[in-house]
Amino acid sequence: MKDDGLTLEDRYRRLLRLLPGYYRDRWEEDMVAAFLDSRVTGDEDQDAYACEFGKPAWPEAASVAALAARLYLGGAGAPRRYLAWGQAVRCAVLAVLLAHAAQGLADLTLLAWRRHPASWLPALPASLAGPLPGGAWPAVGQVVDYTWIVVFLALVLGQYRTARFIAALPVAADLLLLLAAQLDGNMLRPLSSWSSFILFDLTPVLAVAAFHRDAPAAARRPWLLALPGYCLLVPVPVLVLQSAGDQAWLPDSAGLGCLVVSVACLAHAPWALPWSGRAAGPGAWSLALTLLGAAAGVWRIVSLGSYVNDPHLIKVSLAELLILLAAVALVIPDAARAQAAAPTPPAHPPLR
Repeated sequence: MKDDGLTLEDRYRRLLRLLPGYYRDRWEEDMVAAFLDSRVTGDEDQDAYACEFGKPAWPEAASVAALAARLYLGGAGAPRRYLAWGQAVRCAVLAVLLAHAAQGLADLTLLAWRRHPASWLPALPASLAGPLPGGAWPAVGQVVDYTWIVVFLALVLGQYRTARFIAALPVAADLLLLLAAQLDGNMLRPLSSWSSFILFDLTPVLAVAAFHRDAPAAARRPWLLALPGYCLLVPVPVLVLQSAGDQAWLPDSAGLGCLVVSVACLAHAPWALPWSGRAAGPGAWSLALTLLGAAAGVWRIVSLGSYVNDPHLIKVSLAELLILLAAVALVIPDAARAQAAAPTPPAHPPLR
């Protein structure tokens, strides 16, 4: 075995560097002592060998990593900086899942309208009333869209474990859909599709870890009302433009994301009304919008590769990016103020 000059105690201390400094200063000695006591077997030779060459076990490393994630995405009693980041990530995740759920709700409504048109409803426009695509993959895609509704509602209602489990299903299905399209050569915009999957499918699902037992519960009523409200404000107008047959004014998905985040930043700017999101915590929404703006900006930049042969769309995309940057700049000062650390650390046991 290669000797790096570190004892088991040194390796435990190095592992605990994953934890925030305020927490490590208070609990490091207790945690190291508890870890070392757990490795004592009573056999002098075995204990001496473990002390000299032993390493933290994988379950121990995983528990410390999980604790670090929970502390950095702080909950009740955490210093202000960590609480603000935790609230920001939770708000950003809920916002992304809200967009997914609203799109799923719009698709579900459109599907019901296609299959069971009511006599009191107007007929679907020809551009939307065509036959449904056949095959297994389109069906999987539809189920994925509807599953996001369940994930969003589970998070809002505080069913975090259920949300984590269910959220893994659409992410896995989307990954399979992308791989199938890539292998079949049917992916029209590979860079945009993969960046969208990573930024707005995979990353939010991983960030669901921010919803832990110490985290403040989401405000149920506003988020539940936001689902039909967002559906009416974004997916429905998009469908109206599509049904009109004139899509010249309709931005692509990346452009639409930039515009939606820009409008949200304007609504949260200093001159906005008091109910513009301040209930989530001081600066939490400003941080969340900064995160969403960064993700939308990266998506817009990456997707420019799809328009290298269309100068007009390049100009339009750059204009959308500039609008996004200007809007995010309005909330950055508040986001920076939200990270001012409070001096009092939380007091709770090292591991749970």
